[in-house]
Amino acid sequence: MLFDDSYKTIESASEGIFRDKGSKFIAYAYPIRSEEEVKPIITNLRAMHTKANHFCYAYRLTPNRSVFRVNDDGEPSGTAGRPILNCLLSEDITNILIVVVRYFGGTLLGVPGLINAYKSAAIEAIKASKIVNKTVNDIYEAYFEYLQMNDVMKLSKEENLQILAQQFDTNCVLKFEVRKTQLNQVLSKFEKIEGVTLKYLQTV
Repeated sequence: MLFDDSYKTIESASEGIFRDKGSKFIAYAYPIRSEEEVKPIITNLRAMHTKANHFCYAYRLTPNRSVFRVNDDGEPSGTAGRPILNCLLSEDITNILIVVVRYFGGTLLGVPGLINAYKSAAIEAIKASKIVNKTVNDIYEAYFEYLQMNDVMKLSKEENLQILAQQFDTNCVLKFEVRKTQLNQVLSKFEKIEGVTLKYLQTV
């Protein structure tokens, strides 16, 4: 299949803790949909943990999993952000941010120790979350006259469309969500109903 319209993400925020030689690593996992959400989350964590030494993170975005970023926040290069990202890759989850907050315990862990600590904390946060499958959907609005209502509602029932909003008057509006792989089939059926106009709103 050329286009995979499903992906895995986490249902809600979660956290996990890993300790090693006095250092404490607290991992926070968040479901996100855009890069703009990252900065406010980290600002909030910095306000919560004023005495922590590092706020390292990795995120992965978009259903095709093509957007990602890592940040070591002062730890030796490749010892924090990359191990966190590797956990996201091995679980094949996207639209997720994991921030690991480190309190330094006085003993240096060395490169292998740091890699293990950041990875282990991230794994704990993922374990504490519920992983869910989501589909890539398009949202449309259909405009039609009252006379076409039966045809439109019959079609939406047959295709199992998710109705988001509806307004039935002389002029009617139906806002619906349709799975990407189903889209062409649904649009062609709508086109067969005379007097229906469709407007694309967004992809979610």
